[in-house]
Amino acid sequence: MITAVDTNVLLDVFGADPEFGQRSAGALRACLREGRLVACEVVWAETASFFASPAAARGPMERLGVGFSPLDVEAAQAASGAWGRHRAKGGGRQRVAAGFLIGAHARLHADRLLTRDRDFYRACFPGLKILDPGAKE
Repeated sequence: MITAVDTNVLLDVFGADPEFGQRSAGALRACLREGRLVACEVVWAETASFFASPAAARGPMERLGVGFSPLDVEAAQAASGAWGRHRAKGGGRQRVAAGFLIGAHARLHADRLLTRDRDFYRACFPGLKILDPGAKE
C-alpha cells in the first residue's frame, strides 16, 4: 500500500501542532505499517521551507519514512485537467497549481492520499481515496 502524504500532515508533525500533531503522527505510523509513504517534489519543497534550510529537511523526512516520488508528464497533465475543471465550475484562483499537482501525483502514483484538505481533493479528484487524520471519529 502506497500512501502519498500532503504538506499539511507533515507540518502538523514537524511543527508539533497542538490540535493535529498527535493525530497526524499516528496516521503516518499507521500508513507506514501498511506500506510506504511518498511525497512529490511539491510537498518536499513546501515542507522544507519550514526548516532552517532546505537541506535540513531531508534527514527528518527520511527518518519519518517519507520517500521522494517525483511528478511525471502524466501527473502534470492530470493536474492541468483537474485545475481546468475546477476553474470551469467557477473555482477561483485561490487554489494554486500545487494542490492540483499533489492530487494528481497521489491519484497516479499512490493508493491513497493522507491530507487534512479532504473536501478539496474529493471535489477535484473523484475516486482518490482520502485519509484525513483531522477528521473527528
